[in-house]
Amino acid sequence: MEHLALGPVSGGRGAAIRADSVVIGSRGGRPYGLRYRIDCDAGWRVLSFSIETVDGRGLRLLSDGEGRWRDEDGRPLPRFDGCIDIDLAGTPFTNTLPIRRLGLAPQSGTARLTMLYVPFDTFEPVTDGQRYTCLVEDRLYRYEAEDRSFAADLPVDEDGLVTDYPSLFERL
Repeated sequence: MEHLALGPVSGGRGAAIRADSVVIGSRGGRPYGLRYRIDCDAGWRVLSFSIETVDGRGLRLLSDGEGRWRDEDGRPLPRFDGCIDIDLAGTPFTNTLPIRRLGLAPQSGTARLTMLYVPFDTFEPVTDGQRYTCLVEDRLYRYEAEDRSFAADLPVDEDGLVTDYPSLFERL
């Protein structure tokens, strides 16, 4: 279950959009609870994100919005070069980021992306190949894992927010 607050933000580092969320769930039989914050520029490029569990584990990374990442101490993380978008394991909201940023239409074809993926069990980020295709403009998008191990058709609302992630999430 997730409670997400999304809105404009002013100030610091050019952020224009902020998502604040609390997520509770279970993966592989293990319960979790966490809070995350994502700051994006007006073009939906991620500038920073932080995740913290209820037991105090956390991760905070910063981006220039062009795919260059650094840790909270400012050290570069070149293994994530080229990752403009992030994918946090336990939320459908991060699927909204590339959908909004790319503005895909059916004639756009398939966008192939390398994401900075963060699993909620370890918080150890990795790169992950993903594909997005617009099926119905401003309404329906196909998400596919690059290795074709998973695919889902994701309906969105008038704001581009994912409303249903078949077998995983559904907006209440």
